[in-house]
Amino acid sequence: MADAADSSNTKNVGLPILGGEVREKDPVCGMTVDPSKAAAKQEFRGDTYYFCSKRCAERFANDPEKFLSAPGSAGMETAHGVDSAHGVGAVRPGPAAGRPAAGKTPGALRAGPETTETVAAKFAQYTCPMHPEILQNGPGSCPICGMALEPVEVSAVAEADPEYDSMSRRLWVSAALSLPLLVIAMGGDLYKLPFSPGARNWIELALATPVVIWGGWPFFERFWMSLVNRSPNMFTLIGLGTGAAYLDSLAATIFPQIFPASFREASGAPPVYFEAAAIITTLVLLGQVLELRARQKTSGAIRALLNLAPQQAHLIAADGSERDVVLNEVQRGDRLRVRPGERVPTDGVVQDGQSAIDESMLTGESMPVEKSPGDAVTGGTLNTSGSFVMEARRVGSETMLAQIVKLVSEAQRSRAPMQRLADQVAGYFVPAVVVAAVLAFVAWAAFGPQPRFANALVSAIAVVIIACPCALGLATPMSVMVAVGRGAHAGVLIRSAEALETLAKVDTLVIDKTGTLTEGKPQVSAVELALGSAYTKDALLSLAASLERASEHPLARAIVQAAREKKLPLVEAVNFLATPGGGIEGELLSKRVVVGTERFLRARGVEFSAAAFSKLKSSDESATAVYIGINARTEGVFLLTDRIKASAAEALNELRAEGLRIVMLTGDRRETAMSVAGQLGIEQVEAGVQPQQKGEIVKRLREEGRIVAMAGDGINDAPALAAADVGIAMGTGTDVAVNSAGITLVKGDLQGIVRARRLSRATIGNIKQNLAFAFFYNAMGVPIAAGVFYPAFHWLLSPMLASAAMSFSSVSVITNALRLRKTSL
Repeated sequence: MADAADSSNTKNVGLPILGGEVREKDPVCGMTVDPSKAAAKQEFRGDTYYFCSKRCAERFANDPEKFLSAPGSAGMETAHGVDSAHGVGAVRPGPAAGRPAAGKTPGALRAGPETTETVAAKFAQYTCPMHPEILQNGPGSCPICGMALEPVEVSAVAEADPEYDSMSRRLWVSAALSLPLLVIAMGGDLYKLPFSPGARNWIELALATPVVIWGGWPFFERFWMSLVNRSPNMFTLIGLGTGAAYLDSLAATIFPQIFPASFREASGAPPVYFEAAAIITTLVLLGQVLELRARQKTSGAIRALLNLAPQQAHLIAADGSERDVVLNEVQRGDRLRVRPGERVPTDGVVQDGQSAIDESMLTGESMPVEKSPGDAVTGGTLNTSGSFVMEARRVGSETMLAQIVKLVSEAQRSRAPMQRLADQVAGYFVPAVVVAAVLAFVAWAAFGPQPRFANALVSAIAVVIIACPCALGLATPMSVMVAVGRGAHAGVLIRSAEALETLAKVDTLVIDKTGTLTEGKPQVSAVELALGSAYTKDALLSLAASLERASEHPLARAIVQAAREKKLPLVEAVNFLATPGGGIEGELLSKRVVVGTERFLRARGVEFSAAAFSKLKSSDESATAVYIGINARTEGVFLLTDRIKASAAEALNELRAEGLRIVMLTGDRRETAMSVAGQLGIEQVEAGVQPQQKGEIVKRLREEGRIVAMAGDGINDAPALAAADVGIAMGTGTDVAVNSAGITLVKGDLQGIVRARRLSRATIGNIKQNLAFAFFYNAMGVPIAAGVFYPAFHWLLSPMLASAAMSFSSVSVITNALRLRKTSL
């Protein structure tokens, strides 16, 4: 049975679930379904299939073959559910397929009317946007701030949000009951309603109770959890405000005789506030619905990236025939055809044909890039013109698109240092608000106009409602989430919110030369023999290339390419050893061969004579010299030239105009470094430095009080990238460099630094706007609600208006954060 369950046959497979109960497998989403309670079923080729929802049944009916070829995976696109055996977005089999999650008892899956969508939601991981350290299986609320949790995985298709649906239902029912309640409470005397004040109270009680108890139940749950967890938050204040208004009104309706005369109105009856409790609940529900709806938009960047991956690929078989396969069937080494207007299915290399590829999803630039045999193509990019055949090199989670999605998702969950201020304030804010509400109540009850108790209660409720710190908590994380997504579409990948914030403060930019300022595609321009060398130029090139082909350094690749162009023989090296920033050594044909810098050869005991290379003095100063030593004697030198990137000069000029100090850091010889620096206007140059020295130079600059960003692309740059306040890796560089950096430029273009800095400044400005609004709102709202201005201006804030203002503040903060999606980079 287990084997059958894993096969790709065309029948739902009965799966044993708890106590021998048998269920079927939904071929669309892979969930297990009780046939007797399935949402839908369909016949296909004589077999019956059961579905967890009507949506799955509809998708199956549109294309049965698609789902039967890969049951339980097609179409289920998520931000994290990728592995090497699946395309971008395929969901891995997990506990939702009928097995309890780790740490869960079998009882966590209970038979009954639950749908499989509910079961799936239980085991999906959810987190809090304000507190990413909170992770739990299934939806719920944050134990720290009380906010609704959201799924860690973002689907390519906007799925139903159970929290949003629940709040929407409660909102509509509460609004329907609150409207007549408001008319009765506020217009009873005006419209001469045909019932007594006592009867009116009972009618208001009947209308308000479902709103407060059922509509506001989630808020009371979170209020209680805030007390249990000793983590006061906005729902602590909402629970206090609505609870106090409702309970006071309930007591006034059922036991009016317990209220002293000073607490009664002119009519002799104690006042009731059912309409305030109900309207506050309804307005808070409205705020929650608007907030949840706005928060969904912050996932738009990830969803847009996921939608870039095509669902199918045109696979070319060994006999030359073609067939369409779902993306998760593509394996490394497969040959795929990409037609005009289609997106490249996965990362690979063009084998046959030519075309122009729109790589704007990686670089933010819409100008198509010409591709011909041997050129790399990236999954998700758009083929604009010709048809070509490619070989798949990276699939599933290995693709650049999958890595971008993962990086963006993780960065959106990170926290910026500015958030600490909001956290510190929020930690003291709620207790301070409760104290302010108590003081307001006491002051109004003791010194306020009649009816004193009524005014005191209204004032205290208004204080706790208007002071909810939700806007304060949302100010930073919402801006970060939107900014990270915006950066991804401009070719700027941000690993953490801290890197994004720090980049705006950077005053010194340290830049590597090879691969960062230059294209990183050097070519061997000349081979010079040392005086008295017994070797030919081709022999030296053959030996050097044989050793260098084990290295990934750009200079090594250039030497290997030069040897291959001449079709020189390459031999296997033994005892190979690479020293980042220095060179390589090994044994070839019983000879000890050392290739690298002059310093590296000397350190390895290789005899070196500068006079033997007198021709170098008249050579191009921008060329890089790589020496080769054989059996402790220097025999020759390779001169390599590398073009400066076309956009480097303009980018550096823009950064200098912003006041940045530019420092070039390179392991190359000083003559080469100064030549490049002169062309780019760089005044401070550190040349001939080792990898560990790069890190030390960065640390020294930081000790001088400078905020340093380091941009590089090689293994030898990793220590400096890690030592800097912000590491900026060229996406065209090594994985070590990328993993050491806080920001990655997908295209490896220095204009990306300009774009990243603009985004950083825009984000910090947006966060400051949000925080300023939240602080100002609370600073002004609390005194007005407390009645501080009543003696002078007779300002007294209704709790209903306080609730509306509180909801507006949260929504306005999110709306302001969403403006970052349109930031010009």
